[in-house]
This record gives sequence, structure tokens and C-alpha cells, in this order.
Amino acid sequence: MPTYTFFNELAGVEYEDFMSISEYDALLKDNPHIKRVWDYAPAIVGDHIAGVGPKTDSGFHENMQRIAEGHPNSPLADRYGGNKTHARIKSETVAKKHGLINK
Repeated sequence: MPTYTFFNELAGVEYEDFMSISEYDALLKDNPHIKRVWDYAPAIVGDHIAGVGPKTDSGFHENMQRIAEGHPNSPLADRYGGNKTHARIKSETVAKKHGLINK
């Protein structure tokens, strides 16, 4: 059960209370003079925040490869363009090293 911060407009007092969500809803419904105080944004829980989100499936990866084929000089092609031969990768590496390709 979470701890909520409230402000009683009649008494002019701010206080905290520990209660369930159903108790919270009933309190605010029965007491219109009590308002919730938002000291901070609620915490968002999820694995997408840390960058360790759900794995992408092979269909997504294939779609990104298809898009990368249409844009061979893009960063997307560097990441998903798996259709390049070893010789092409080596030649692009040498060209980048000598400044012949701006990437």
C-alpha cells in the first residue's frame, strides 16, 4: 500500500496517510475539501527505461534490414545491413579511414 500526501483545505494542514487505493478513492470522494499533493512525478516502472527492454523478434530485424537496404549509407544500414559481403565491409572501412566516405 502506498503513502499519499494530502492537503486539507478546511484546516490548512498537509499530511501523509498510508492506505490502499480503494481507501484513497473513498477518502477523496467523501471529502471534497481534501486534495492530493503531488510532490514529485510518479515513478514509472518498466524495463524500457534502463535500455534492457524486451528483445526484438526476427520479423522486426528483417524489416529493419529491408529498410537499411533502401538506404545503404545510413546509420541504420550500419546497424542492420547484414547483406554486405566481407569484401564490401573491408573496402568501406578503408574508404572511411582515408576520408573518402563521410560517415
